[in-house]
Amino acid sequence: MKLNRTTPLIAALVLPFPALADFVEDSKASLELRNHYINRDFRQQGAAQSKAEEWAQGFTARIESGFTEGSVGVGLDAIGQLGVKLDSSRDRRGTGLLPFGPTGKEPVDDYSELGLTAKLRASKSVLRLGTLQPMLPVATYNDTRLLSSTFQGGLLTSQEIDGLTFNGGRLTRANLRDSSGRDDIGYGAATSDAFDFAGGTYAISPQLAASYYYGKLDGIYRQQFAGLVHTLPLPGGFSLKSDLRYFDSRGDGAERAGEIDNRNLNGMFSLGKGAHRISAAFQRMSGDSAFPFLNGGDPYVANLVTFNTFTRAEEDAWQLRYDYDFAALGIPGLTFMTRYVDGRNVKTASGDQGEEWERDTDIAYVIQSGALKGLSLRWRNVTFRSGNGLTTDLDENRLILGYTLALW
Repeated sequence: MKLNRTTPLIAALVLPFPALADFVEDSKASLELRNHYINRDFRQQGAAQSKAEEWAQGFTARIESGFTEGSVGVGLDAIGQLGVKLDSSRDRRGTGLLPFGPTGKEPVDDYSELGLTAKLRASKSVLRLGTLQPMLPVATYNDTRLLSSTFQGGLLTSQEIDGLTFNGGRLTRANLRDSSGRDDIGYGAATSDAFDFAGGTYAISPQLAASYYYGKLDGIYRQQFAGLVHTLPLPGGFSLKSDLRYFDSRGDGAERAGEIDNRNLNGMFSLGKGAHRISAAFQRMSGDSAFPFLNGGDPYVANLVTFNTFTRAEEDAWQLRYDYDFAALGIPGLTFMTRYVDGRNVKTASGDQGEEWERDTDIAYVIQSGALKGLSLRWRNVTFRSGNGLTTDLDENRLILGYTLALW
């Protein structure tokens, strides 16, 4: 670990307590700055507002300690988040950047969250209790706006068996990406006492990994996931990555969110060589309901794109995507992405022929040297249209500036 000028002083303070040495010396801290502007222009007839437009500045501080020495190591992590409104109004609200005030109409001037996580390590297992940001097929936190969402609960991660990473735990509350409050864990308008989950990923070989997870949102839904990820080197410098995912979701107990009945088969195949990558994805929904996932999280699907998720009841969707890295032309840090997603056969109140499509373009640049080294600039352009019972049409632009400062 690289130490700054304050580290020797901190280390000196803990010298009388040698068990705390790694707790301090292995610690790290950072401050992430994110400036986010969204302009969403609604194009459908009868839209509740003509556009949503907001601009805000986010600050996320993270401190991660090491572990104390001994057979059971103890540590503590912290995350502090602050969002500040730069521009918005009640007639331009609703981008997901800012929460609303007590009246439910006016965007707040600022909002914040503080989360603490206690952690214990024994052998190759770590138990975390408190604020969590899981990245698992059945529970994935959201990080697409000003501040990231968080959950409250416990998570055990174990790698005691070579090649196997096991995760299990319970989530009880969620802090949404545009909220300061911790709400009961839930799906849609329904809430639950807890979401329990367990599963893992096993590396069958360096090129092939298999995953299985089970999750239950008590009284709402239960979900099974199976996945395969394979990387295949090909002649001529090509590489083919295959990512296959399958979910089976059913109602649980009182089914407080209504009937849950969904099978979700999706996957993506990516062919790359040098600076180029071409990807194709598919998604097939079957059953009587949409694909369920936790409030405050994102669905773990191939067609999770900038605006839409394409996870409605009975929806069939496909995607074509192209990525290019301009480092091949002597411009390191500059990247380009464009994709098109088409969804058909959506089950709606008026029939089963609902349609929707989205076209995204991303251009991003990370400054490579100088005083602003590491500063990222990203422009995201979105066009979304729907019909045959679906009624959202919009054009959108997002401008995002990001910078992460390592404090030590």
